[in-house]
Amino acid sequence: MDAEPGEFLTLLTPEEIDALRAAGRPRRWERGTTVMTEGDTSDWVLLLTEGRVKVSSHTTSGTEVVLAVRGPGALIGEMSAVDGSPRSATVTALEPIAGIVVRDFPAFLATHGRVAVLLMQLITGKLRDSDRKRIEYGAFDTTGRVATRLLELADRYGEQTNSGVRVALPLSQDELAGWTGASREAVSKALRTLRDRGLIETGRRRVVIHDLEGLRKRAR
Repeated sequence: MDAEPGEFLTLLTPEEIDALRAAGRPRRWERGTTVMTEGDTSDWVLLLTEGRVKVSSHTTSGTEVVLAVRGPGALIGEMSAVDGSPRSATVTALEPIAGIVVRDFPAFLATHGRVAVLLMQLITGKLRDSDRKRIEYGAFDTTGRVATRLLELADRYGEQTNSGVRVALPLSQDELAGWTGASREAVSKALRTLRDRGLIETGRRRVVIHDLEGLRKRAR
């Protein structure tokens, strides 16, 4: 079972992974399926094993705000499962996905103390990342924020090619806008600016980064 670096699964021992598998059941979802819904209450979590999901929330005006894109090895829905509060976000499959559904996750943690500590560290990391993104929204312009998100996708999903780092973009421009806290028009303009500078090349659901260092400088 492959997992992205830094995701929950990579922190577990083979024995803990086996125990988690034994406590759950495998399940698959098609692209576009809502896996979890904001406001629902439940005690199950999803250990993602294949594919990527979008974690999002909606403002009172109905605007979608993308909070994260998660891939194989990620643990999804852990906060609601632990504290019993309603789901704080909606999780949607960006492509066909598979995972292990573990119900009564608190009971699993009660018998696996080391995993509970790892989970605390994971949640703390997510809170730090959320704080960092809030700072970005205040300090960076739209082009800087788009550059930062593209670098994040490249680090996690990028494939080195002769022409640069290719990223199979799982997000539409509307979703990318929701991830950068900007309008679709502003994101389209930012992508055009990055293209005009020769930093990236865009296509349908893909981006090729020609100049990683240049993109990092623009992100800063």
